[in-house]
Parts: sequence; structure tokens; C-alpha cells
Amino acid sequence: MNPRMDLSHVESRRTEDSSTYEKPAHEQDLAKLDTIQEVLISDLGLATYLLTTSQDQAVGYKQYREALDIEVSNRENRKLRLKIDLIILPIFFITQGLQFLDKTALNYANLFGYQKALGLKGLQFNYLSAMVYVGYFLGQYPCGWLIGRFPAQRVLAVSCLLWGIMVLIMTQCRSFGSALAVRFFMGIFEAAVTPGLTLMTGFWYTRNEIPLRQCIWYSSLGVAGIIGSYISMGISKLNPNMKPEWWELIFFILGGATCLWAFFIYFALPDAPSNAGFLNDREKLVAVKRVSANETGIKNKAFNRRQAMLSLYDLKTILVFIAVFAAAIPNGVVNSFSTIIIKDMGFSTTRTTELKSVGDAVQVIALIIGGAITLNVPNSRLLTATTANLLCTIAAACMAYLPRSNTWGRLVSFWLVNAQSVGFTISLVTISSNMGGYTHRAMASGLVFTAYCWGNFAGPFVVKPSQAPRYEGATIGLLVGYAIKLACHFLLLVYMYMSNRRRDKTYGPADKSASNEAGMQDQTEFENKNFRYVL
Repeated sequence: MNPRMDLSHVESRRTEDSSTYEKPAHEQDLAKLDTIQEVLISDLGLATYLLTTSQDQAVGYKQYREALDIEVSNRENRKLRLKIDLIILPIFFITQGLQFLDKTALNYANLFGYQKALGLKGLQFNYLSAMVYVGYFLGQYPCGWLIGRFPAQRVLAVSCLLWGIMVLIMTQCRSFGSALAVRFFMGIFEAAVTPGLTLMTGFWYTRNEIPLRQCIWYSSLGVAGIIGSYISMGISKLNPNMKPEWWELIFFILGGATCLWAFFIYFALPDAPSNAGFLNDREKLVAVKRVSANETGIKNKAFNRRQAMLSLYDLKTILVFIAVFAAAIPNGVVNSFSTIIIKDMGFSTTRTTELKSVGDAVQVIALIIGGAITLNVPNSRLLTATTANLLCTIAAACMAYLPRSNTWGRLVSFWLVNAQSVGFTISLVTISSNMGGYTHRAMASGLVFTAYCWGNFAGPFVVKPSQAPRYEGATIGLLVGYAIKLACHFLLLVYMYMSNRRRDKTYGPADKSASNEAGMQDQTEFENKNFRYVL
């Protein structure tokens, strides 16, 4: 019999003052049990609700569960990967290339009298070069949230259209203030691109495939630089008295191309494998099954405050933050002043555009070689980045200390610093393939691009016209920046290697299937004890 069914005998123990009534011991115990049961049921219900909500918000989780029992042959996997490569990779490549061309259009316009046309004085051109990164900084967090909450391709397309319009408006700016405002808004609208493409690469590719693919689409910076150089060279052969002016043509061509490309992104680029129109039903399942092996999930529409806080004290984020900030200062120099630095070595305008394209080619070659090594040599990512960083450090030292009479030695050294893109790309890969939890990954990406913005903002100010033609401040800035980046990547390698060893010793060998499930449920690498870093 339930002891709570007959408690009439308790009434005899009541006093007239009910406030002094004390329940018997066995009834107090039962009350406690009831309370515990209610709490357990409440907690279980909350946990079930949170898990269900998390799964509902996790993009691709349904397809992942459906694909658990699917057998995928190597041939089918290769065929699907090729299909993704042929459709997704070119879109990423062109989008990133256009963003870079538009952002660095001032570098080419500067060859054609842009400063004179606007009456710029002192460091005003430096501020114009840097202002885009202030907008970039302010725009990246809302853009990152929009990419997580809404279809990523829609966010990218609208962003692309708006920054293309800003490039076209640059042709109408005739004062420092108006150009500064337009550059600021351009930065806001461009902020969705590189962080967004970094996150989206992890939506489509496995951890082993990510480095090469990221290197490929990021190498568009070099290709875009070559295209920009030859567009400038072609413009330089036109009638100098024509209208529109040469520098205006740069903005018309690049801005118009960007606006047209925005419409293509909107209709052609899918958000994730689970809703890709160019894949059939089985291919969608296989595509999701492939990336579930990343152990980091695909995308989660819910914002996780705890994961956001984690990104602030994650040592990986801190080291990558410092490395990117240190390297972004010389990057700001190379992106905005490469034409001026080369021209001041004694070359004509046309010859300068040709010689700049060699540095862009070095960037492409370095990225492809670096990506190929990381694809074929296991756990070689940070070693590859460290090697590229060492090359950049040596090249920057040569630029700083070779005599001015050694023109070609200094020029070759300037070309070689373009290999720094390998280290930057590996930094992005660290985020996309070594951080679990979508909010954690997105916030870490935001912090890293914060460092990128402020480093690039500072970069132009180490280039002082009074130091021409040697630009001692700029060359020393390159040397110090690359040396710090070299040290940070080495420390990151040591940290992740030791973490893997500690986890193996504490938890034993990793359970890959359990780790995949944890990743698809949006767990971080710290919650997922079966997670192991890719070095």
C-alpha cells in the first residue's frame, strides 16, 4: 500500500496553532522524494528539450542520422568530391578574388594620379587604405551571425552586391571625406566574405580535404593581383586625356563585375550539402556523412552563449589571434603599397605592374604547394606554415638590410614575402577543422578577423613617405611581424600535440563514431573527449 494513502492518524498530532505543526519523519522523507522526483523529471525534460532543440537547429543532423547505415565506396566518394569541387570551389575562388581586387583597387588607382585627383595630403591616403578594415571589424560580427542564422549564400550575395555598389560610388568621390566614408561602408559589406567562406569550407569538405581547398580558393588573391596588374597595364596604354579618367576606370570595371557576380551567387550557391540543389537525395546523405567525420558538425542556427565565452580563453584562439595580428601589419603594407615600393626601386609605371604580378604568382604557387603538402603528408599543417613563416622572415630581413644598390635582391625578397598567405590560410584551417561547436567556431573566426582588421589598419602607417625609397619602417615592420607569427605557430603546434598525447593517456584511443555524433550534436572539442587535433 502506498503509505501516503492513509495519513489520518497524523491529524491527532496537530495543535490548534497549525503554524507549530511538524510533519512526522516518514512524511518528510516522502516529501523529499517527491521533490527529488520532480526535479529529476524537470531536468530530464529540460535536457531532452535542449537536445531536441539543438538537433533541430543543427543543419544536416537529420541527414546524418539517415546516412549512418549507408555504405559509401571510394569511387562514389571521389565522384561526389569532384562534383563539389567543380561547383562550389570556383564560386568560392571568384568571390574571394573579387573581394580582394575591390579592396585593393586603391593600390592600382594610386598609379594613375588618384591622390592628385582628390587632393590628398600627408597621411590621408594611408587612412583611406586603412579605413576599409574599420568597417570590416564592425561588420564581421553581424555578418557572422547572419551567416549562421540565415542561408549563407543569400548573405554573401547581398553583401557582394552592396560592396560592388560602394566600389562604383568611389568614382564619384572627389574629396577625402566622401572617399573615407565609402571605404568604411565597403569594409562593412565585405566582412561576410573571407570569414564566411572559411566556415562554409567546413560545410563541404573533410578535415583532410580542407587545407588544399582553402589554399586553392585563397590563392585567388594572387590570381586577382595578376589580373589587376594587367588591367592596370592595359589602362596605362589608353589615351591619358580620355574620360572617364584612368583611376575611375579601375573602379568602374571592378565594381561592375562584382555587382553582376552577386546575382550568380544568390541563385547558384547552396547553403550546405543538406539542401544543395545540384545533389540528388543520396548524394546529399553521402555529402553530410562525409563531413560528419570532421567531428565538428556543419552549422547550428542557435547562438550558444557558453561556446561564445569559451572562444575568449581558448589558447588556440589566442595564439592564432596574435599570429594573424602580427602578420596583418606587413600584409597591410604589401596590399596597399606594393606598387609604390616597387616603383620607388626605379621602375616605370608599366614595368611596376608587370613586376608586381610576379609577387602575386609567388603567392599562388606557395599556396598550392602548401595545400598539396598538407593533403598528402599527415599532420603537416603547422610544420608547413612554420616553414613558410621562416621563409617570409628571412625575406623581410633581406629587404631591411640589403643595400639599396642591390635592387633585384630586394625585389626578389619582396616577392617572397607573399608566401605569408600559407601561414594565414593554415590559421583559418585551424578554426574550421580543429574547433567544435558552431558558435565557438564562428566567434573564434570573428576574433581572428578582428586581429586581421586592426593589423591591416596599422600596416599602412608604417609606410612613411619621408622614408622613401628604402621605407625602413615598413621593412622592419615586415620582419618583426613575420617573426612573431613564426613563434605563435610553433607554440600552437606544441600545444595541440601535447593535448592529443594527454587525451590518449587519459581517455585511451579515440572512438571515431562517438566523436562524429558529438560533433553533429554541436559539442565543442573540450566536451568531446574523443576529439583529436589535426596538426
